[in-house]
Amino acid sequence: MDYITTIDVGSDNVRTIISQVNDEALPRIVGVGSVPTEGMRRGAVVEIEEVSDSIRKSVEMAELHSGVQVSEAYVSANGTDLEFMEIKGVVAVGLANGEVVESDVQRAIEAAQAINLPLNKEIIHVIPQGFQVDDQEKVKDPVGMSGVRLEMTGVAILAGSSNLKNLTKCFDNNDISVLGFVAAPLAASQSALNKRQKELGSVLIELGGGVTSLIVYEEQNILDVKVIPIGMNLVTNDVAIGLRTSVEVAEKVKLKYGSALPAEISNDDEINLADLDEEEEGVVSRKYVAEIIEARVEEIFYEVEKELKRIERSALLPAGSILSGGGAYVHGAVDLAKDILKLPAQIGFPKEMSGLTDKVDSPMFNVAVGMLLWVLENEDVSEAGVSRGNFLENLKGAWPELAEKIKKVFKKFV
Repeated sequence: MDYITTIDVGSDNVRTIISQVNDEALPRIVGVGSVPTEGMRRGAVVEIEEVSDSIRKSVEMAELHSGVQVSEAYVSANGTDLEFMEIKGVVAVGLANGEVVESDVQRAIEAAQAINLPLNKEIIHVIPQGFQVDDQEKVKDPVGMSGVRLEMTGVAILAGSSNLKNLTKCFDNNDISVLGFVAAPLAASQSALNKRQKELGSVLIELGGGVTSLIVYEEQNILDVKVIPIGMNLVTNDVAIGLRTSVEVAEKVKLKYGSALPAEISNDDEINLADLDEEEEGVVSRKYVAEIIEARVEEIFYEVEKELKRIERSALLPAGSILSGGGAYVHGAVDLAKDILKLPAQIGFPKEMSGLTDKVDSPMFNVAVGMLLWVLENEDVSEAGVSRGNFLENLKGAWPELAEKIKKVFKKFV
């Protein structure tokens, strides 16, 4: 039996999952740890010692459940430094007779990575999405075709080098090797979206504490990845300012009485703050709290809508919006998403697992569960950053022979 550990280092919580995997059954979750994060802001490390301590506590909790000691893990990468880039590699077909062979495909993939990276950025994912032979576009199987020019199109996801180094140092402080980084919105989509949603067109919105990230799919290809520097922590801060109370009490108010639909709440509905904290006093209007929450959640969805307009997919994603992260639980968030994005909306839950499933059956665990699924589909994601599995999964069934051919190519490349 093999064990895989995935750790989602979020701005609010560090979530650790230890899973037992084999080739014949669903991954079995044997250990889960979740503790509040200290030292993170908007997905970036600001206090190495505090983040290191949060990681240690989360891992120890998961180890206690599983009896497995963690020495290596896959880690989430999130924050405003995540960047999405479309890439392509163009090569001349090598053989004199113009037949495309596997070595041509390999060279096209290599050429796609010869890009000028923005300052202080590095590639964490390269995801091939299709080929073109001369003027023939959307080719899934270029091997055996004839032409003089082969082009591979795909996407790259970049992250800030300094933040990756800081995260790595936090794990080094706990004697845990980082096997690879997985972009949080990509991981969440692996867990919360099914193939049909990716095929029809959908947007996964990860409503995190420090940031909100989104990933857009169409025809099973990634169209966009974006991180918005607004998270659900700002909702708590707004409530604290509006009620003139502590952040801790504001969080309790948000979780117990919060709603993003003030129109549904009576003007007479009140909250006694003393019920939440004996040091507090006074009664506040629950409708007023809902108005505060509504304003900030609306802002988040308007930013998402702005991004969908930029990529010309506003109201054009049939599978709609899928909400993930802790913010998905805010009452009324789904309704606001429907109204503002003009799309169907629902909460996305992790895919089926075995073992301690009750502990991860929440949109808050989509990133940690999704990382596991991503790793299982992309065996060599750790060092090269070349993400083979998603592309190959798209080919399986319809193009099984090509899937095997490209798999061999990627193995050589990696």
